[in-house]
Parts: sequence; C-alpha cells; structure tokens
Amino acid sequence: MKYKILENPNCEDAYGLIEEALRKRATITIYACCKVNYEGRALSELNWGERIILIKPDGSFLIHQEKKVEPVNWQPPKSKTRGYIQDNNLILESHRRTPKELLTVEIRKVQYITYANIEDFEELEQAGYEKDMGDMIMEKPHMIEEGFKPTAREYSVEHGFIDILGKDCDNNLMILELKARKAGVSAVKQLKRYLTDFEDDDNDYLKECLVQKKKIRGLLVAPSLGEDAKELIEKEGIEFVAVNPPKELKRDKKVTLDAF
Repeated sequence: MKYKILENPNCEDAYGLIEEALRKRATITIYACCKVNYEGRALSELNWGERIILIKPDGSFLIHQEKKVEPVNWQPPKSKTRGYIQDNNLILESHRRTPKELLTVEIRKVQYITYANIEDFEELEQAGYEKDMGDMIMEKPHMIEEGFKPTAREYSVEHGFIDILGKDCDNNLMILELKARKAGVSAVKQLKRYLTDFEDDDNDYLKECLVQKKKIRGLLVAPSLGEDAKELIEKEGIEFVAVNPPKELKRDKKVTLDAF
C-alpha cells in the first residue's frame, strides 16, 4: 500500500495533497474543522465542527461526526470531487449529475490528512439471511415437511414478492414467508396479504402450476415467533415452522467424499 500523510498542513499543502490523491485515484481521509452545505433534492447546512471526511476512488464522498455509524452527509459513487482555495479556506465540492446535487465542504483547519492506494479485490460473503434460508429450503425441502415441493421463488403478486411457493403431498398450494430473525406481527400481516392475492379462482399461478385448489396454506418460517405474532397466527390460521438460517460461508464449505 502506497500512502502519504500530512499533520497540521497549511491550506496550500493540504490542497496539493488532495489534488495529487485525486489524480492517483487514491482513498483520502481528512480530519478537519469544517462546515457543510448540500443542494439538491433538498437543502441542508451543518455549521462548524470537527469531522472526518472520506473520499473514495469510486467518487463516494462521506462526512462523519464523532457518533453514529451513518455519515451525516454523503454523495454516492460516480460523483465528481474537486478542490480549490477561497478566502484562505480549502473548499471541497462533490458534484452528482443525476439527480443534480452539490455537496460543499469549507475547511478552515486541517489537523490530519492522508491518502493511500488500497488494493482490495474481494467480495463480501454473507450468511444467515433470508436468501440463505431460501437456498437451504430449495435444496432440502423436507425441512419444511415431508412431501413439500417448492415450485417458485420470489414470485410476484399484488402485495409484493412471495419468498417460496410450493405444493404439499396433497397438492395444496403452500406460501412461505421467510424471516432470518424472530418474526413479529408485521411478518404475519405480510403473509396474510399474500394469501388474499390467491383468493381468486382465476389466479394465473393456479392455472400455471395446475394446483387443485383444495386449500391454500400460509407458512411463516423463522427461528422463533414473538408473543404478539403467536396470537395473530392462530387467529389467521397461519402455520409456523421453526428454521434457523445457515451460518456457514460458502468459502468455509469443504469438499469431501460425500459429494461424489
């Protein structure tokens, strides 16, 4: 990693380092006393304070305060950054074309500034989400119940996208709503809305998969249920199946003789 650091630089030196970093498409970190103005879909102003400014090679521009995870102001990738000196202060502007937005940072004192050419080619791998649950159920449908046959994923209906559709051993339609964490009332209500989308005998999916409309079952699949959700599923006639999302990353899986 190639990097350069300046502590307590004057305005001209800080500007020079930023220009060099932008030319080299480096990641820039600045600790400075600044104020911030934003013009675009709305207007905002942040008065003088000590903050962290982060500028990335993809055009991302973020301003962090000493608290909270999210930046207080930011511009997304593909924004264009430029700097200049005005009235003995360093000005940084981040322009976004569509929609038209301008984030302006006026800096009167830089405590610390650095840039680095970072090399990182890895993609984040995740596990333990609804998608992972869906993958697992599609591979091992018996974990829902014996005879369950999944037939579609992310099926579009009037009220959203159903996680998994399928049939049971008696050819009844099954609608699965997946939650990777404890399920609450909102999940039950969402599943109920999906069930209403299938009340019409003329439903396209029923024709498509030739399901005999004996019964339509709604199943909420999650590690556990909140107390309020338990009362509501009984009232609505919805079933619950306890399933924990997988917590294994794909890169952790090892090939064994069982795979052959």
